[in-house]
Amino acid sequence: MIKFIKKHLYVSVAIIIGIAAAFIAVVNPFYATDFYITDKLYTKFTGTSDDIIIVGVDEETLGEYGNFNLWSREKTAELLEYMSEDEVNMPKAVGLDFLFVDEYDSKADERLAEVVADYDGRVILGTNVVYRGAIVTDPNGRMYYDTENISDIELPYDSLLSVCEIGFTNAEIAKDGCVRYAKYSVKVPKDLRDIYPKLTSEEHDSFAMALVRKAAQADGTDVYIPKTNSKGQFQFIYSGETGEFSHVSMRAVLAGEVPHEAFKDKIVLVGAYAPGFTDSYMPAIDKGNSMYGVEIHANIIQALMQHKTMLNVNHAILALVTFVLVLALLLISKDKKLSLILVGSAVIAFVYLLVCRSLANGIAGGRVYMPCLYFLLFLVLADAYFIIEKYVIERIRRKATLDVFKKYVAPEVVEELSKNGNFELKLGGEKRPVAVLFVDIRGFTPLSEGLNPEEVVAILNEYLELTTTSILRHKGTLDKFIGDATMAVFNAPFDLDDYIYEAVAAAWDIKSGSKELGERLFEKFGKKVGFGVGVNCGEAVVGNIGCSFRMDYTAIGDTVNTAARLESNAKAEQILISESVYKVLKDRIEATPIGEIPLKGKSNKIMVYSVESISGKEEVNEV
Repeated sequence: MIKFIKKHLYVSVAIIIGIAAAFIAVVNPFYATDFYITDKLYTKFTGTSDDIIIVGVDEETLGEYGNFNLWSREKTAELLEYMSEDEVNMPKAVGLDFLFVDEYDSKADERLAEVVADYDGRVILGTNVVYRGAIVTDPNGRMYYDTENISDIELPYDSLLSVCEIGFTNAEIAKDGCVRYAKYSVKVPKDLRDIYPKLTSEEHDSFAMALVRKAAQADGTDVYIPKTNSKGQFQFIYSGETGEFSHVSMRAVLAGEVPHEAFKDKIVLVGAYAPGFTDSYMPAIDKGNSMYGVEIHANIIQALMQHKTMLNVNHAILALVTFVLVLALLLISKDKKLSLILVGSAVIAFVYLLVCRSLANGIAGGRVYMPCLYFLLFLVLADAYFIIEKYVIERIRRKATLDVFKKYVAPEVVEELSKNGNFELKLGGEKRPVAVLFVDIRGFTPLSEGLNPEEVVAILNEYLELTTTSILRHKGTLDKFIGDATMAVFNAPFDLDDYIYEAVAAAWDIKSGSKELGERLFEKFGKKVGFGVGVNCGEAVVGNIGCSFRMDYTAIGDTVNTAARLESNAKAEQILISESVYKVLKDRIEATPIGEIPLKGKSNKIMVYSVESISGKEEVNEV
């Protein structure tokens, strides 16, 4: 019943943990940490595209021409003219990542508009969407606060706007301050469309998508439309790190140092490439370095051209996968070896990361972003739990078992076995060769009749102290006390070298110590006691024997019974051993043959010897 409850309790707890893991994975409380891992894991640089080149307004350019705001439109017109001088080497599309909003110099403004008009729609001008939260009403008539509400749009001045295409350049900055999302279009509210006639349709392309469309139009190819989340965003995969896209200085181009062929059939991005513009962001691929906005646009363009966009996995699927994996891990790991659990966890973590990376890189067609942190976190927590359960709790249980066995076995033996890692205790029964010793007090009953209970207990305790100390000194296992008798087993539960000799040596120590004990008792009570000892060897069944609420570690069998019969036939100060013991130790002991004697419960008589002395310990061959 207890087993049943424990098993089902564990399953119930595992289900609860699985549900908790699924919930946390969906809520994503450690957003920044999770993306730090996945940004590193899912990034697979394929190299920047040769179809994209950046013309940077860098420090070299600013040093040559001065303040950008004082020359930008004039010099921008010159740049466009230079790239269109040779019609054979003209770019597919040009993106100007600057906001030419207000009219500044009518002559320069008009010149730029004329040059852009000569490009026949190949030039895309950057515009900026102004977001300002507002209370709006959804199609069902419910009011809510919309943080993505578009309050205004910063468009190029009128003459330029009339001859160019536009694209929204807003950076989609995530909660951790990184740019990993983008939009390919923006829905313009009707009130703004009424204000700006150029915005004829509800949906307008982003800067990157507008350039991709122009390039696809030139190549005669289809435009890839990525799947987006509820905010209209897609996650793009960077193709290169900061500075990796082909780029040239605007000064070098204007000076004629860059050949026209460099722009042939390219998507040319013209943008800020110096710190003074404050047009830099933290890319998801390298949080330690900033990346200019024009480079981020280049990465988005390449991602759209090569279909390298991701969509977050559906929350329901994420929750189900996390729940199933965590639950399966907990159930499979139950009752497994710790080493197997840890190795299995490492393999599962590797496979999980590999699958997630493969999904992000489009192994199944569409690219899917799968969070990694939460499953790995629960994997670590599960391992920590099993380490505690298998190691710490096992150590506590083991220590408790060792403490119990120290009452039966010499403490130094138990400690040594524990240190060496050789501790293996079979809780069931096993048959093994042992030596069994029985010792009893001769004359204790008449002695106790004339004494009060306290004195009887005091004498018995001194006797038990002598027998117990002698047994444990020779690494025997104290089996039990039976009234004024003591039983000990040698070579169980642990293997013991020369265990038959150790049993006889323990008997000899008891006999030797009994002389001093007998003298003390005679002086105190006027009565003398002695000890009778019996030792036998052979196979016996040893183990925990009893019932579920009361067990003893003991030995049973004919070997034990014979040892008990030998002890009952021994006189005071006499050690009787069986012939099997004598055959093993005959070269190391002196023993007097007593002859064959009948033993109660045995049909055949056995040969018995009385031990007179023993010699030192040495290697012997047991029989």
